[in-house]
Order: sequence, then C-alpha cells, then structure tokens
Amino acid sequence: MTTPRTEHLVLPGVLTAEEAAETVAGILATQREDGAIPWFRGHHLDPWDHIEAAMALDAAGEDEAAARAYAWLLRHQNEDGSWYAAYHDGDPDRPTDRSRESNFCAYAAVGVWHHFLATGDEAFLDRMWPMVYAAVEFTLRLQRPGGQIGWKREADGTPVTDALLTGSSSIHHALRCALAIADEREEPQPDWELAAGALAHAVRSHPERFLDKNHYSMDWYYPVLGGAITGPEAKARIEERWDEFVVPGLGVRCVLPNPWVTGGESCELALTLWVMGESDRALEILQSLAHLRAPDGMYWTGYVFEGERAIWPEERTSWTAGSLLLAVAALGGDEATTAVFGGERLPSGLAPDCCER
Repeated sequence: MTTPRTEHLVLPGVLTAEEAAETVAGILATQREDGAIPWFRGHHLDPWDHIEAAMALDAAGEDEAAARAYAWLLRHQNEDGSWYAAYHDGDPDRPTDRSRESNFCAYAAVGVWHHFLATGDEAFLDRMWPMVYAAVEFTLRLQRPGGQIGWKREADGTPVTDALLTGSSSIHHALRCALAIADEREEPQPDWELAAGALAHAVRSHPERFLDKNHYSMDWYYPVLGGAITGPEAKARIEERWDEFVVPGLGVRCVLPNPWVTGGESCELALTLWVMGESDRALEILQSLAHLRAPDGMYWTGYVFEGERAIWPEERTSWTAGSLLLAVAALGGDEATTAVFGGERLPSGLAPDCCER
C-alpha cells in the first residue's frame, strides 16, 4: 500500500490538502482497470498525456496506479517501438489515429525515470528498459541531419520530416531522461548522447529548421522547459513575449491572437518558471487558475475571456489536472519531480563537432 505524498501538493492559493485529494481522485476515476488514462472517460487516450497523468499520480504517492499506466504502455507498444497517436477511451484495439508521433513515443522515458525516482523500484526499471530503448530508437530514426526530429510517421509508415519546436524540445528532455536510465543500468548509449547534443543545438540556434508555430505559447516556453535553453538566454526568451501570452489573473493563452487561456499551457509555463528559479511568478500563474477548477476537483481545459466569456471546451481532462499537480509538486519540493524537471542531475548529451551542423 502506498502512502500519498500530499504534503508536496499543498500550495497557498492553489490547493489545500482536501482539494489536492479531490484532484488525485479525479484522475484515478478516469483511469481504466487496465491502466489506461484517457483524456476523460469516453474520449481518446494519447500516449503523452497518458504519461503526464501517470506522473501526477506518482507525485501524489499513487505509485501502484502509475505503475499500471506504464504497464499499459509496455503491453501495447508497437513492434517498431512506437504507440499510435490516439486510442478511443484507451482501448488498444480501437486506435483512432494510426500515425505515430515522435514526441509522444519519446516521452515514455520521462515517465519511467520519474516513476523510478519516486519509488526506487529497480525491477520496474528493468522491465521498462526494453520499452524505453525501443521508443527512443523509433524517435531517433526520425532525426534529421540538422539535429531536429521529424514530427511523426503516417499510418502507412511514411516519415513526416517537418519538425515541431515544441515536440523536439520535449524530445530533448526525454533523451536526457533516457540517458539517465541508461546510466543507472550501466548501459551507455553514445549515439543517444550525440543525438541529444545535436537536437539541443538545433533548438537553441536554428529556428529555421522547425515549422513556424510561434503564435503558439508552447513554442515560446518549451525550449526552456525541455532544458535546451537555459540561464540568461532562457530569461530573455520568456521576458520577450510575456505580455503577448500571459493574461493577468486568468492564465496563459494557447495561441495568438485567440482570447483563450488554457490550464495545461498555464501549468507548463509555471513549471518552466520554476525551472528558471522564478517560483514567485510560477505561484502567481497557478493561483490564477482557480477559475478553471470544477466542483469535482478536476480542471476545465480552457476559458474564453472575451465575447461570450465561457468555459470552452466543456471538458475536464486528466492531463490538465495532471499538469497542475506536477507544477505544484515541483514548487512543493517533491524529489522525483524536481529531479526530472530541474535537470541538474540529467545527462546533457554531447555537443556536435561543428556548431553549424
């Protein structure tokens, strides 16, 4: 029986102990018996958001439920190391999108490393290593000569070589976690180190290698959250577009110029600010999300703050609740969460020989 680590999920103006327990219970209620965590019951599961929700369960001490979520991934990984982009209600026999997205697959390494740090379960790491290895290899087969990672493979296997900055930034974080797993197992992966270094260089120095999505807030903060951009450069990046994306008292816009703030992007920005050492601003962002909390302890996806001024869409997603719990856990000092997102103990990869690669 696990003991919930609720002390890391209490944050003034964000969550009381009772509210945290309600949110955790909401994610648990969404999880299927086989371990799958769809967006909400009756909707689809995508692997990235499934993992984010599992990580939130670990941050809450619900390690057995999180382990079931990773067991679902292990059972349903495709032969090429991937997962499909979407499954109806988490049913592996009902994929609704048979493309295979690179960042969805790579993120398994982040979740597995987080669970190991939360539990110290070496047997779990042994079981998951072949899954992580295959997922990383699938992802790196989509890496381009410039370091960036192609978006996905279509259902027929055709590679989509266009790269997304947000996705590649997430993959950079995942590669560092995969390297940490490899180090723990004493199975060095020098090719992964080179791939991580080339990817970080592309994210930092070559925006032209990615599709232009700079009207999305994720492209603004994810290079920092993913660990490719750090220090003064990270601070300058966030300051440059703060007023474009942050709506005081409401949260963070998902996409410009739409008057729509979303819980997921707001929580991820808060986590980014924590990574940068700006916990006060992170707390302010999280406190601004009280208007998205539903009576059952879950969180609405977003809010339109002009015109009709309404919750939209009318859905309460496991990943929105999960992103909030992870941000709160980081600010609260949960050891596994701070280690995974803080990055100080994660391998950095190797810089490419030529800066113009």
